[in-house]
Amino acid sequence: MNLFARRLRQAAASIAAAACLAARAALPTVPSPVEAAPAVGASSLLQAGFGMFAVLGLIFLCAWAARRFGLQRLGGGQSVKVVSSTMVGQRERVVVVEVGGTWLVLGVAAGRVNALHSLPAQALPAAPPASAMLDARLAGAAGLFAQKLRDSLGLAQRPHP
Repeated sequence: MNLFARRLRQAAASIAAAACLAARAALPTVPSPVEAAPAVGASSLLQAGFGMFAVLGLIFLCAWAARRFGLQRLGGGQSVKVVSSTMVGQRERVVVVEVGGTWLVLGVAAGRVNALHSLPAQALPAAPPASAMLDARLAGAAGLFAQKLRDSLGLAQRPHP
């Protein structure tokens, strides 16, 4: 009987230990071992920063392409084409639009469009290069500045050779 009692005590002790472990695992007040959170390293920060700059670069590239090439409507025809446009005020402009074989001169203001005139479509004159216009404007501005400087210094204008 001694052997039976010893085995009974061992079984009771193991059941009590298992119950104690189960109670510790189930109770929220008993602290359980916590694994340390992995530290954020320089490589993960570099990877996240590179990803962010890649996305921003892609956004700016798409915006540049949309501005450079214009946003074309898919399936839309070229039935209406803006021939020319010029500002006549802060929010007003005159626009020449080609529809079919007719040019429409439109007055465009804030929230309003008025047809001013219509005429048959014409061939557009070849425009001088923008650099030539810029050079002419700069030459005129430089000449005006030179004249004002001579006047302020009291010097006479030199004859051109």
